[in-house]
Amino acid sequence: MLKLTDRKWKEFKVGDLFTIEKCKCSNASLFNSGNIPYVGATNKNNGTMNFITTDKKYITKGNCLVFICDGQGSVGYSIYKKENFVGSTTLKIGRNPLLNEHNALFFTTSLDKNKNIYSYGYKRNENRLKNEHILLPVNNTNLPDYKFMEDYIKEVMIRKRKEYISYAESKLMGGVKYQQIQTLRDKKWKEFSIINLFDSIQRGKRLIKDNQTKGMIPYVSSTSLNNGIDNFISYEKSSMRKFNNCLSLANSGSVGSTFYEPFSFVASDHITHLKNKSFNQNTYLFLASLCNRLSKKYNFNREINDTRISREKIMLPVNSDGEPDYKFMEDYISNITYNKYNDYITYAKSQIC
Repeated sequence: MLKLTDRKWKEFKVGDLFTIEKCKCSNASLFNSGNIPYVGATNKNNGTMNFITTDKKYITKGNCLVFICDGQGSVGYSIYKKENFVGSTTLKIGRNPLLNEHNALFFTTSLDKNKNIYSYGYKRNENRLKNEHILLPVNNTNLPDYKFMEDYIKEVMIRKRKEYISYAESKLMGGVKYQQIQTLRDKKWKEFSIINLFDSIQRGKRLIKDNQTKGMIPYVSSTSLNNGIDNFISYEKSSMRKFNNCLSLANSGSVGSTFYEPFSFVASDHITHLKNKSFNQNTYLFLASLCNRLSKKYNFNREINDTRISREKIMLPVNSDGEPDYKFMEDYISNITYNKYNDYITYAKSQIC
């Protein structure tokens, strides 16, 4: 097993290792939906914020590092893009002929240690970027050891894939089974009011950034990424609302985004929690996908207030009595889970050389 402690390390300037380019898209909203990743000023979801169709002149060729140079919360981070993409003008690109998908991950991990240099008021301009220092393992000529970085990341990825294979196989052995059920098309469906499906419907409480203290409790707000988690904070009962094992529905921001939250979390006032004590994980996941469709009706200027949510309805599959068929919903999600575990196991095994 390769060890970081066995290597000699040296500092390098980013500008000495990479040629720097600018991205070309100033307004992604001008383009239609498509299949080209649009990368913006976020380190979440590997920078991808949307998929668009655009002219070739806006496309940036892949196999490069993306340096996030602006934007609250993500400025200072770096990501690797293997595929071609359209990049926001808040980004810059780093190219190196020796870069590949493995050693690039080593670079981004080291570069992210520079995150604390920057803030929304102190941006990562080109001059500052080129003068950033990065600590790297070196070979016997005191140059970056690209081969070691590549091999080290390959070892990490193989180890993680083996761990996931073991986890997925244990889930399949532990009771995730495939059920023979009707298709969605063959089921009868009926409208139900959201307020009649849940025992508890309550908003979170406003908590501005300045009043958030770092901790271990997920803080769920109106982002459509990362299960709605915006931060990890400490919990003070007097100023917060804490929920668990429920749905979180964004009533502003990314309006309509709905996630199943299996853990305890603190909710912002941009979130409404939806809970029914008789529901299990699979029921919640089925309902979350349907509640997500509310996002088509709302936007930044038309939020989901308490009055509107009291009038909202969703379509659900029903049983012979015309009631929500929760058993079908559970089995349907169980089948998806079963298929996904098998797909992931097959893929992970194919990647272990």
